[in-house]
Parts: sequence; C-alpha cells; structure tokens
Amino acid sequence: MSGWTEDERDGGLGRVLRPVRGGNGFEEALEQVLQVLRLGLVAPGERLPPERELAARLGVSRATLREVVSVLHTEGLVDFRRGRYGGTFVRAGARAPRSAGVDLEDVLAHREVLETGAAELCARRAADPEHGPALRAWLSASLAALDSAPLEPVAAYRREDTLLHLGLAERTGSASLAASYASVRAAVNELLDRIPLLVRGLEHSQAQHTALARAILAGDADGARERMREHCAGTAALLRGFLS
Repeated sequence: MSGWTEDERDGGLGRVLRPVRGGNGFEEALEQVLQVLRLGLVAPGERLPPERELAARLGVSRATLREVVSVLHTEGLVDFRRGRYGGTFVRAGARAPRSAGVDLEDVLAHREVLETGAAELCARRAADPEHGPALRAWLSASLAALDSAPLEPVAAYRREDTLLHLGLAERTGSASLAASYASVRAAVNELLDRIPLLVRGLEHSQAQHTALARAILAGDADGARERMREHCAGTAALLRGFLS
C-alpha cells in the first residue's frame, strides 16, 4: 500500500480547491486559485489542471473559470500555450499578490495553535485501528518525499514541506481545521519568501519533521504536540529575527 491519496497524486490541489459557496463564485474561485499559487502547489513553469477539471473542482461554470484565468493572465501570473501540450502555465518568476500588512505575531500564534493541535490529533488517530494504518502509510510516504526533495532551489523542498503540514491538518478529520490551516500556511509561506534561504535551517527543520513523524507513528500524542511546538518555534525565531 502506497499511502498516497488522490490529493497527493494531484500535488495536494484537492486540499485547497473545493466547491465554492453560492453568491460569490468568481471571487471565491479566484481566491482559491491564488492560494494554490501562494502555496506553490503548482510551481512556475507547471501547468494548471485542464479547464474542465478545474471548473469541476471549484463547482463553477467553465465561463466563470475563464474569467478567473483571464485575471491571472492580466496580472502576469500565467501564460497560455496552444497545441497538443498546451494549456495554462504558471509564469516563471510570477508571484501571487501578497496580503497587505501581514501581522507576524498573529500568523505565528494562529499557526502554532493549529499545528500543535493537529499533531496531537493525528497521533491519537495513528493509534486507532480504523484510521491508523492509512495515516501511518501516508506519513511515512510523505516524510520520504520530503527527505528526497532538494534543499536548493527551495521551492521544491517547500512544496513537499507544505504538503506534509497540509496533510496532517487534513488527517485530523476536521474539514474546518484543514481549511483554516491552508489559509495560515499561505501566510507563513509569504513570510518565508521574505527571508534568506538558510540551508542549515532547512536541515534542522527536516530533523524536526523526522522526530515529529516518529512521535505520531508511535501514537504519542503529548510527544507529537511538543515536537510540533518546537518545530513552530524554530520557524518563528527565524521569522522574528529577520522581520521584527
């Protein structure tokens, strides 16, 4: 058993792209696609899902989706390519617009509460006969993917890192927690993009991921919570050091 779900096979898009609620279809669809770009789930040079698939994921008409993609193109975020291997591609060097006035301490506090809670819940579910086998298989596969991701350029590593954390939030069984975490993770990635790449910091982060995974796989809820708290604290220290 590979441990990979449909969401992992599609690069984690299923964790972010969900049917929009009525009334604001265009605005909410645009928000979700921009979040995909901020999270790096579709990297520069890669192709967005086909129009029909993307419209179905978002629960909007193809006409509405074309409006969304048109905005992305106008803002310089995507390019169109024709032909057999054509489609809509994320433009190299493009960056989705950032949230104005991101409050560093607010983001860090929100992240720690969600992440430590998610780690604890996942450790408890890992010990559960019903949910445990699939969760443990997924976590082992995700950690292996992160271990094999190159540290430079950082985009490849950060993508796998993001998928690991999004997956933990999702596997708590709480859709609300998963949605909240996707939002806060996008803000964290925005902040990380503002500081220098520190390979030593990434190596330390990966060691923490390994310790966290061991605690979850062992069903150690208290240990998982503490390992995640340490992990969040390390990232917070770097961000405060460069941005405060």
